[in-house]
Amino acid sequence: MTEKRYRDYPSFFKTLFQERVQKLSIDGGFTCPNRDGSKGKGGCTFCNNESFNPDYCRAVKGITCQIEEGIRFFDHKYQGQKYLAYFQAYSNTYAPLAVLKQRYEEALAHPKVIGLVIGTRPDTVTDEVLDYLGQLARENYICIEYGVESANDDVLRTINRGHTFADAETAIRRTAGRGIRIGAHMIFGLPGESRDSMLNGAVRLCNLPVDVLKLHQLQIIRGTRMAEEYLLNPSQFRLYSLEEYLDFVADLIGHIRPDVYLERFVNQAPDAYLLAPKWGIKNFEFVAKLDRKLEEKDVWQGKFSEPQSY
Repeated sequence: MTEKRYRDYPSFFKTLFQERVQKLSIDGGFTCPNRDGSKGKGGCTFCNNESFNPDYCRAVKGITCQIEEGIRFFDHKYQGQKYLAYFQAYSNTYAPLAVLKQRYEEALAHPKVIGLVIGTRPDTVTDEVLDYLGQLARENYICIEYGVESANDDVLRTINRGHTFADAETAIRRTAGRGIRIGAHMIFGLPGESRDSMLNGAVRLCNLPVDVLKLHQLQIIRGTRMAEEYLLNPSQFRLYSLEEYLDFVADLIGHIRPDVYLERFVNQAPDAYLLAPKWGIKNFEFVAKLDRKLEEKDVWQGKFSEPQSY
């Protein structure tokens, strides 16, 4: 355990790398099966990729160009650091293997890139792709970051996710044991999800062989179907206050497996996109409040958890 009451993401990187490493967002030009019609149209009701893609991150620029622009953006702060190419927008395993190879290997060919973080859905990863990524992982840092979002299938249907929690369980188990790091992402506060459902879902997810958990509060983002639903009927949404969410995250930390690393707790969309809730808080500010909350409650990661086998 670190000095913190939970396993923080910087500590995870320190166990792996001897130098500072920065994730660099890349738009690989992919789509999703709930957008192109194979499983649905319109995508997830909460999703507007424009709200979190950096300005340099545009597929039309090509992989190498995005990397170069991203490095220029970060190098004035941390010169000489190395980078992980973070394929972030949409589902970054949703293409033929030949296309994936071309885009991943172009990123890895850059001398400052030492690995890949691949954001994707659990229903778009094949054994063929996992075998290939396992080969890359012998010489590079490779992490698949699965968008799980919720362990409640009714909630997943409501947000037009197009997969079940069983799909996430299957994908994570198939990925394990290949040398690939496994990340998982959840959103708390989705329509129809109770506090107990969120907590139990996070525990179920962390009892799978995941290395890193990334989470944030639900945000209502302009340009999404969820924003339209919210404006028509805001009473159907249970948006948490900052203090309520802090209390929930502290409780969650006490219940999840003690060796999972926690990458992120909140996200703040730009004002131009964000309808609600407007907390006006950065991740590092939330972390400071969370540290105090854990101390007040005398909670540490895994305090209430039971040993689990995979």
